[in-house]
Amino acid sequence: MCALVVTGTGLLTGCGADPDEGTNGVGKLPADTIQTKTRKAATTADAVRLSGTVVTSGTTYTLDMRLKGDGGTGSVTAKGSTFRLLRVGEHLFLKADAAFWSHEDGAKGDDGDSDAAAAAKLGGLFVKVPTGDPSYKKFSGFTDKDVLLEGLLTLHGTLATDGHHTQSGVRTIRITGDKGSGGTLDVSLEGAPYPLRLVRAGGAGTLLLSDWGKNFPLKEPSKNETVDYGQQLPSS
Repeated sequence: MCALVVTGTGLLTGCGADPDEGTNGVGKLPADTIQTKTRKAATTADAVRLSGTVVTSGTTYTLDMRLKGDGGTGSVTAKGSTFRLLRVGEHLFLKADAAFWSHEDGAKGDDGDSDAAAAAKLGGLFVKVPTGDPSYKKFSGFTDKDVLLEGLLTLHGTLATDGHHTQSGVRTIRITGDKGSGGTLDVSLEGAPYPLRLVRAGGAGTLLLSDWGKNFPLKEPSKNETVDYGQQLPSS
């Protein structure tokens, strides 16, 4: 029963407000059902912006990528170097300064360029990455919405809900894996149940997901902005 309290400013009730009032209702569902719904929402959305950190194989990558079905564009920072990625269909381009391409081992490109010459040739231009190059497999995943989300939106262990929260002004329900050690995911309670914030298990990074369904232009760079280096790029 709700208690009634008379104050100088009016009549108050002792009942707490319903945190799910006016929401999409997923906050009242079991954690595994919430995860299923948020995965479906993420998969069916036309586009998303993903920013934050991902730790993989001991390397921390800082991402700011915009992704949709036929490609993606944005920046990646790793080991003190920042580079831009752009994929349109199957065509992947990488743009970085000369320092990114410079190495101390004196490696030469397929055309016999010295390391310094290769760096000078590639720096500041979009380099078209051959599909058979190791860099293609390594970096194209950062531009693939479905592959990236499938790999990231996974909580490990027993799922549970962990209360109502707010992310960037949007009300959320948080689900956890193994009480947080298996990761946490904040799911929007407003509109579609999109994932908005992911803390990966084992300190493997924190990501914000925004601009769900917001389209953006995606086109290949012009010829004067692009260079074809050869069959294999210098390792970096």
